[in-house]
Amino acid sequence: MNKLRKQLFAVFCLISIPWVSAAEKVEPVDYVNPLTGTLSKFELSTGNNYPVIARPWGMNFWSPQTGKMGDGWLYTYTADKIRGFKQTHQPSPWMNDYGQFSIMPITGKITFDEDKRASWFSHKAEVAKPYYYKVYLADHDITTEITPTSRAAMFRITFPESTNSYIIVDAFDKGSFVKIIPDENKIIGYTTRNSGGVPENFKNYFVIKFDKAFTYKAVVDDNEILKGETEVSTNHAGAVIGFQTRRGEKIHAKVASSFISYEQAEQNLKELGSDTFDELTDKGRDEWNQVLSKIEVEDDNLDHLRTFYSCLYRSVQFPRTFYEINAQGEVVHYSPFTGEVLPGYMFTDTGFWDTFRCLFPFLNLVYPSINEKIQAGLVNAYNESGFLPEWGSPGHRNIMIGQNSASVVADAFVKGLKGYDIEQLWKAVTRGANDHLKETASGRVGYEYYNKLGYVPNNVSVGQNVARTLEYAYNDWSIYQLGKVLGKSANELEQYKKGALNYKNVYNPKYKMMCGKDDKGVFNPQFKPEDWSNEFCEGNSWHWSFCVFHDPQGLIDLMGGKDTFNQMMDSVFIIPSYLGINSRNIIHEMREMQVMDMGQYAHGNQPIQHMPYLYNYSGEPWKTQFWVREIMEKLYNSNPDAYCGDEDNGQTSAWYVFSAMGFYPVSPATDEYVLGAPLFKSVKVNLENGKSILIKSMNNSKDNRYVKSVRLGKKVYSKNYFTHKDLTGGAEIIFEMSSVPNKNRGTNDVDYPYSFSKELEGSK
Repeated sequence: MNKLRKQLFAVFCLISIPWVSAAEKVEPVDYVNPLTGTLSKFELSTGNNYPVIARPWGMNFWSPQTGKMGDGWLYTYTADKIRGFKQTHQPSPWMNDYGQFSIMPITGKITFDEDKRASWFSHKAEVAKPYYYKVYLADHDITTEITPTSRAAMFRITFPESTNSYIIVDAFDKGSFVKIIPDENKIIGYTTRNSGGVPENFKNYFVIKFDKAFTYKAVVDDNEILKGETEVSTNHAGAVIGFQTRRGEKIHAKVASSFISYEQAEQNLKELGSDTFDELTDKGRDEWNQVLSKIEVEDDNLDHLRTFYSCLYRSVQFPRTFYEINAQGEVVHYSPFTGEVLPGYMFTDTGFWDTFRCLFPFLNLVYPSINEKIQAGLVNAYNESGFLPEWGSPGHRNIMIGQNSASVVADAFVKGLKGYDIEQLWKAVTRGANDHLKETASGRVGYEYYNKLGYVPNNVSVGQNVARTLEYAYNDWSIYQLGKVLGKSANELEQYKKGALNYKNVYNPKYKMMCGKDDKGVFNPQFKPEDWSNEFCEGNSWHWSFCVFHDPQGLIDLMGGKDTFNQMMDSVFIIPSYLGINSRNIIHEMREMQVMDMGQYAHGNQPIQHMPYLYNYSGEPWKTQFWVREIMEKLYNSNPDAYCGDEDNGQTSAWYVFSAMGFYPVSPATDEYVLGAPLFKSVKVNLENGKSILIKSMNNSKDNRYVKSVRLGKKVYSKNYFTHKDLTGGAEIIFEMSSVPNKNRGTNDVDYPYSFSKELEGSK
């Protein structure tokens, strides 16, 4: 029987070989599923994503719209109907959108109402690629296709035979304008709808050109259809144009927008050139492949490949481009701070609280030229507003905590990025450490208390005080590291050097955990480590007690040594996930932790995502290897329920990308990447400097998740980290994997990654 099986297998291989060789080559973009994270809702997030149809870091995204106007959940996988195809700038449902409008083709009776015009659709008649979207609108017998550039897009709409074929342009409410120009087959307009963070003169101007003359025209004034009228400015403006169509007739719409003017929108429309729809689609595919193929993965596990490249796709969307190219070829931008049109770069739609952790370090390693532009944009943001936006969308917003722009700036410069005014950014981060922009999250809330006491007390009406203290301490250290590289004086640096140890001020030795205390130095007597209290941000003490990125050794010393430290980390995965659920009103992050069955480990939110890597600092690196692989296998996939919480603008995706390669930047603004356990047989990172990182994993499998040995180049490598120089100089890394942990490798103090306490010891 075994012999027969072998013969049959041999025959199958012979038959298969010609088919494989003749098959179309699978490229990185083919593994991407833009619908990842769309099986989400207010109560439970599996990403809180929508299908981004765009170019990498594009100014405009396009998405089918299943949610109502103004609903942050603009596309959900469980929805049955599509209301329109929306140009969106939404970074997350919690931030909502700005500068949005939609296009919707219909047949039959004219209606503008978003519920009545909505059409049933099926995922079986839907194609979603990063560069292309197609869906069949069943109620209208229409197929809609979209392919975008950064600031423009082309629609190809296939109609049935009908004398009542229409296209609706919805400029949304809260102040909008449309004008139909029949002689040019064109509609122009603007939308002002936003969710905050904009000047009073904010508008998104759009222009839409069609390749067929209109047989019907009307504008819409707050849902009243005004037949024959061509212009309206009102609360909620829209336009309806009509055609007589043959079955299978295709009508094309060229669309572009600008935050600057109609003239600039026309300029942005030139991105489409004279290309056909198919040519634009091919160019979009090529651009995505160029960006995604910076990392080439070889493996037999198709699910892992799909997850990896879907995560990589999510990692190269934000921060979005917010600059435009004028008729003279100059880089200009509408300032989301002053409302002026100014020269230079601008990027937006990122919250540094999320993305400082590994999204920005990822850009610094793989796409540094992009982050150099982003840093130049931060210079402009500071010059225009006096602060760096901790959460920008598009301007300063009042959400989340920390001054993590300090980390973003420091990590870029420490990693060798250049070409922008770093001295202005030094002024920006030092001002932010000692000031606060009112009614925003920019600067530091409670800086007066922090600078005076070394912590933010829990009785001075500043919420999330423990979390703020921990982040400010790390932010101080980031500023200190940047200042050292810039050659700043010891006197200038002393505040930040001292502040880097302020995490110790909220450490409660009774519990060996971080805990709030009042302005007299008395710890919270009601403290429970599992409580999601107001002293923390979207978490509890189990999540925040390990947020000492820059000084794990200092934290180990506080806890009484490696054994106790490891026991505390082990406890995170053991303590039941339901504990703490009743400590406050439920937020989705609590539910996501509860249902994942990994104890108090809450990978669906950022504060604890680095924690599994801390075993590398405490003599038990095999536990890092176990848990990192467990998280990748259990909490990620390439389906609509792809994540275990909010994806958050590339952060949670970049965690997977880094971890799958075998290392992770625990403390941005060091030059180190801490080792984990690689997922794939082979990974090649094609660096912008022309060199490459080749990572090979021998004997790798689901069971073989432990690192037996590492070679860097031709040498056996015992350290638990790689340096930025190791990688960017070109590296060949070989991991030998095993089903049993090697408890001798990486267990000596000299092999541990950076800790600030060790730096201070060495300087004595």
